[in-house]
Amino acid sequence: MASMFEHDLDRNSANYVPLSPISFLLRSAHVYGERTAIVHGERRIRYAEMLSRCRRLASALAGAGIGLGDTVAVIAPNVPALLEAHYAVPMTGGVLCPINTRLDPAAIAFILRHAEAKVLIADRELSAVVGPALSSLGKPPLVIDIDDPLGAGAERLGEVEYEAFLAGGDPEHPVRLPEDEWQAIAVGYTSGTTGNPKGVVTHHRGAYLNACAGALEFQLSARSVYLWTLPMFHCNGWTYTWAVTLAGGTHVCLRRVDPALIYPMIAEHGVTHMCGAPVVLTMLIHAPEAAPLARPVQLMTGGAAPPSTVIARMEQLGFDVHHLYGLTETYGPSMVNAWQPGVEAMPLERRAAFMARQGVAHQMLQEAGVLDPATMHPVPADGTTIGELMLRGNTVMRGYLKNPAATREAFAGGWFHTGDLAVLHPDGYVEIKDRSKDIIISGGENISSLEVEEVLYRHPEVIEAAVVAHPDEKWGEVPHAFVTLRPDAAGRLTQTALIAWCREHLAHFKCPRHVSFGPLPKTSTGKIQKYALREIARTGAD
Repeated sequence: MASMFEHDLDRNSANYVPLSPISFLLRSAHVYGERTAIVHGERRIRYAEMLSRCRRLASALAGAGIGLGDTVAVIAPNVPALLEAHYAVPMTGGVLCPINTRLDPAAIAFILRHAEAKVLIADRELSAVVGPALSSLGKPPLVIDIDDPLGAGAERLGEVEYEAFLAGGDPEHPVRLPEDEWQAIAVGYTSGTTGNPKGVVTHHRGAYLNACAGALEFQLSARSVYLWTLPMFHCNGWTYTWAVTLAGGTHVCLRRVDPALIYPMIAEHGVTHMCGAPVVLTMLIHAPEAAPLARPVQLMTGGAAPPSTVIARMEQLGFDVHHLYGLTETYGPSMVNAWQPGVEAMPLERRAAFMARQGVAHQMLQEAGVLDPATMHPVPADGTTIGELMLRGNTVMRGYLKNPAATREAFAGGWFHTGDLAVLHPDGYVEIKDRSKDIIISGGENISSLEVEEVLYRHPEVIEAAVVAHPDEKWGEVPHAFVTLRPDAAGRLTQTALIAWCREHLAHFKCPRHVSFGPLPKTSTGKIQKYALREIARTGAD
C-alpha cells in the first residue's frame, strides 16, 4: 500500500525540472549578462551574447536535421566554437562527441563511424588529419569549418564556415531541457584496455552534478577567471566547460599549451584557476618565462601524483596545486585529495606523500571503495591491503556505446570497476598503487599497449612485441617496446627505423620512445610477463 505521502503529490512542472547543465547558461546569461563569458585573443563574448550564439547554433543544427539522439562531433582546440557546442548540441536533444585532436585519421574515422555522427564541426588547422578520415567514410557527415583567425591557415573541408552557419540560426531559438535527465548528453572515446576506442555515454544528470562538484571543490565564483590549459575534448574538459559557466566565471580560450602564452595570459587576464596533466606543470616549471606570479593561481592536476619537487617548485612560482582522480567513465574528476587542517604545516615530503593519494569521493559521487574483486568485500583500511578501486553514483557513465558486454563487465557486482589497484588508509583516503596493467598514460592521454603492439606485429621483421610504460620526466610515461626480431633481421632493423614505422601507422604521441631488442620473458604457458618488462623499463635493468 502506498504511503500517505504518495497521494496527490505527483511531479509537475512547478516542482520537478530535469537536471541539465544547459540551465547554467540560462542563469548566468540572466544574472551576469554583461559580464565577459569568453575571452579569445582580442575577442570578448558576454554571457548574454554566449546564450544568443548557442541558440543560433542549436537552431542551425536543428535546421540541418539534428534532433533527439543525433550525434554532432567536434574536433578543435580550445576555441569558443567547442565551448558553445557543449550547450547548443544538448539544446537540440543531440549528443556531443568531442574528438581528441591528437588522433590519426584512422581513429578519427572510426569514431565518426561508430558514433554515427551526422555533423562534424572541424577546425581548419586539423584538415591534414580530418581530410583523410572523411575520405575513408562511405557517407561523410555535414562538415562545418571553424576558420579561427588565431589558427594556422589550412584547407577548407566543409560546406559552410562556422560563423556563417551561426548567422543562419535564430538567436531566440527556444531552449529546451531534456524530458529525461538520463538522456545522453555526450559520448567520449577512450582507448580503455583494447585497441579500438570505447564510446563512453554520459547523461545530463551526471554532467550537471559533476559540474556542481567541480565548482564547489575548486571554489569557483563569478570572480573566477579560468584558463583553458586542459583540452575541452578530454572528458568535456573535466566538466569545467559547464562548471565555470555555473559560477558565472570567465572562460579564457587557449589554442595550444605553451608557457610562452600561458604566463602572459595569466598576468593579462588575472587568471585564478586552471587545470592540466602533470606534463603541464613540468612545462611551466622549466619554461624560460617561469617567474613568481603576482597573485596565486589554483591548479588542479590528475593522471599521476605530483612529486614533491614539482609541488615545491610550483608553490614557489605561486601555483596552489590540488590533486584529483578520474576517468572518462566518471565525467573526469570523481575523487579529490580533500584538504585537511594542518596539511600546510606538514614538512614538504610528508605533505607530498599525503597529496599523492587519490583521496575521497567528491561531493556528488555516492561512494568510492577499495574492494576485493573476487568477493566484492571492502579491504581493511590499513594502507597496505591491495584491492580494486570501485565507484558508484550518479556521476558514473550510462555505459559503453554498442558494447553491452563491456558495459556489463564494467558494472559487475553493482560497482564501476576502474581496474586500478589501490589501498585504503585508516583516514579513509584511497591511494592507487598500480594502474590498469597495460594502459600507458602519457601527458594525460591514454595509450593502448595493444594498439601499439598490433602495429609492431605488422612489421615483416618482428616476431614478438610487447609494450609497457616507461617513466618519462616530461610526459609522465611513454611507450617502451620490447621486440623479438627474426634471426636474420638482428642488427639490420634499428630502433630509429622501428619508431619511424610506428609513426607511419599511429598518432605520433602513441609511438614508442624506447625500443629494446631480444627474447621476451614468458610464463610456463607462453604468456609474456609484462610485469618483468615494466620493471626493466622502470629500472633500466637488463
